[in-house]
Parts: sequence; structure tokens; C-alpha cells
Amino acid sequence: MDLVALADFNLVAKHGGFGRAARAAGRPKATLSRRVAELEADLALRLFERGAPTLKLTEEGRALHERTRVLLTEIDELAAAIATGGDRPRGRLRISAPVLFSQTAMGKLSAGFALKHPEVRLEVTTEDRAVDMVEEGYDLAIRVNPDPDASLVGRIFLRDRLVVVAAPGLIRPAYGATAPAIVRGPIEGPMIWTLTSSAGRSSFAADPVLSLPSLMMVREAVRAGVGAGRLPISLVKQDLAAGRLVPWGVLDGPDIALWTLYPSRRLLSARVSAFLDHLKEAFPMGTADELAAHIGG
Repeated sequence: MDLVALADFNLVAKHGGFGRAARAAGRPKATLSRRVAELEADLALRLFERGAPTLKLTEEGRALHERTRVLLTEIDELAAAIATGGDRPRGRLRISAPVLFSQTAMGKLSAGFALKHPEVRLEVTTEDRAVDMVEEGYDLAIRVNPDPDASLVGRIFLRDRLVVVAAPGLIRPAYGATAPAIVRGPIEGPMIWTLTSSAGRSSFAADPVLSLPSLMMVREAVRAGVGAGRLPISLVKQDLAAGRLVPWGVLDGPDIALWTLYPSRRLLSARVSAFLDHLKEAFPMGTADELAAHIGG
């Protein structure tokens, strides 16, 4: 495959037309059109719908654009790094992060990173779904307890744990009794919460009286005394210290593990390495106490 023709195809796809691409790149429109036509002939595929009022990618063209634009960008950046004889972080860094971590920690982390690495253009998106890093053009993803994926390389950088907390005025239920609860996600009827505290292990039936879409909202409702809630200790540590909330115990189950993930077939760029180092500096031990201090600082 002709890489020059492929680069011209991606240029046209990015700008949505031959004329706009030619003006943006300072290249003749006829040259771009010829290169794309040659690429289509080589592949025996139609990459653009030319009969439409505006130039649109065909299904095959969209797939080719999504799969090759990131690779071509990496080649350009690698060539630039070699030409300048340095490995200083530069270029665009796209990160996908979960909602709660983004709301509580990514603002401060991103600002600190931008100050240290002004040549990197950091772009953070917030979502809890498992993104397709290659298809969607992400350099790094932060995920909570992700499913195994052979195409990704990852490591844990933070650990947290779920605790059950309530407002001081809410009476803690006796063993096996029922208490009102606030949950994230759909209400599915009473559930058994098993806890470990200084008094030992105990269980009670949590009756979901309120369902909310985010843990930040759950915390606010728990503070108001509506019911008990399951929340990360890092998110409520200050409330517990101030007496706004009281602990009922640590919830049974695995710890919350936050992972950094990146595609295994991709060389680790200087900007990704720099962000991983930045996370290590922010959370050297990877503990919930460090995250709580970061949130409250």
C-alpha cells in the first residue's frame, strides 16, 4: 500500500472534502484526487461516496480511516522525534477515564501534567464503558477492575475499597434487619450487604429507596440522611473525619483496582510514559489514603 496515498486519503477524510483538505495542507486539489483514486484502484474499493451533495466515506473508507489515522500520526511523531534527536513528550494525548475518577481527580492531575509538559495537548474523555482504544484513537485508558484483554497492556496504579456509610441520625440495623439504602443504578429490590467492622462481621437487608446515576450524587443523598450507601473510602474519608457520616463497616468483596491500559502492539510513546510517571508521582503507594488526600487537597 502506498503510504503517501494513504496519508492523502486520511487528510481528505479528516477535512471532509478535497477542496478543504487542499487548502489546509497547501496542496493541489488535483493531486489529492489522483492519489485517492490510485489508492482506491490498488485496493479495488470505493472509499468515498462522490455522488452525494457532500463528500462522505463509504463503510470501507470509514473503517480504513479509523484503523490507519492513528498509525500514521504515530509514524509522523516518531519521525519528528528522531529528526530532533529527542524524546521529549509532545503531541496529542487522548485519555479515557471513568466518571468518578474524572470528577474527583482528573482535573488536578491534568492541570499538573499540562504545566510539566506544555508541548503535549491532553484530551480527556469521561465514560465508564470499555472503549475500543485502537478504533477510537485513545492512547491510554483508566479503568476500574477491567475484564482481561489480551490486546491491552496494563497495571494497577491505585487501590480503593467500598465502605457502607450513613448520616449520624440513621439507626444502624441489627443483624438481619432492614435499612433504607441509596444505590447507583437500577433498583432491583432488597439485597443483603455483608460488612466487616471493629465489632466483627454482620449482615443486613438493604432496601433501595433511591437510585441515582453517579456516586457523587449517592454521597450527597447519604449525607442528607435518606439511607445508607456503598461508597469508596477515598470519597467519604473527609466526611467521616468531620462526623458528617459514620462508618457501618467495610463491604465484603474485592478491592476497587484502578488500572492504566494501552494497546499492547503499540510502542509506548514519550507522552504516555510521561503521564504514567505523573500518576506514580501523585500516588506513589497507590493507596486509598493518597487518593483521598488528592481529592481533598
